[in-house]
Amino acid sequence: MKILTLLAALSLPCALTAAEQTFDFKDPKGVNHASFTLDAPLEAISGNANGVSGTLTIDPAKPEATKGSITVDAKTLSVENSLMKQHMLGADWMDVEKNPAIIFTVDSLSDVKKTGDTVTATVKGKFSVKGVEKEISVPAKVTLLPGRLADRTGGKLKGDLLVVRSEFTFKRSDYGINPKAPTDKVSDEVKITLAIAGSSPK
Repeated sequence: MKILTLLAALSLPCALTAAEQTFDFKDPKGVNHASFTLDAPLEAISGNANGVSGTLTIDPAKPEATKGSITVDAKTLSVENSLMKQHMLGADWMDVEKNPAIIFTVDSLSDVKKTGDTVTATVKGKFSVKGVEKEISVPAKVTLLPGRLADRTGGKLKGDLLVVRSEFTFKRSDYGINPKAPTDKVSDEVKITLAIAGSSPK
């Protein structure tokens, strides 16, 4: 009996963490992307970036303990106008040669509400753009899709999916993104829309 009790005690930590999963957001299909919009009175600018990577570790029973980070390759930022894209990637704006990554690191979740496999929450974390890091809080909707990785990969991989959606704004002047640019032509407020899926193969 003592041996059985000891074995049960040793296995308890594994049981407690068995539901915890890590999801990888490096999408081989290249579908994951972040969109951005700057809506100024004289001109609306929109584009996207498809260089998304990173991992999130989540326990469906304790979603508030979610940890990880999402990274966007700044060099993949794109707009339709080629000259505008050149300026955007240059030193006055994003300076991607010196600052190749845009990173959001998750610190904590609050206001967590769970409905089935979907969690909505306020995510507090560190947002790093052009070498400037600030703490921000953003809304997020996270949906766990058990067993749906095969559907996304055409049956090549089996496992689970984690879909993350978020929409938030920040001021480019707070991050040194050409703060002198006239705001009637280039909005100081940047709207980010994120809809990405992470995979956890089994």
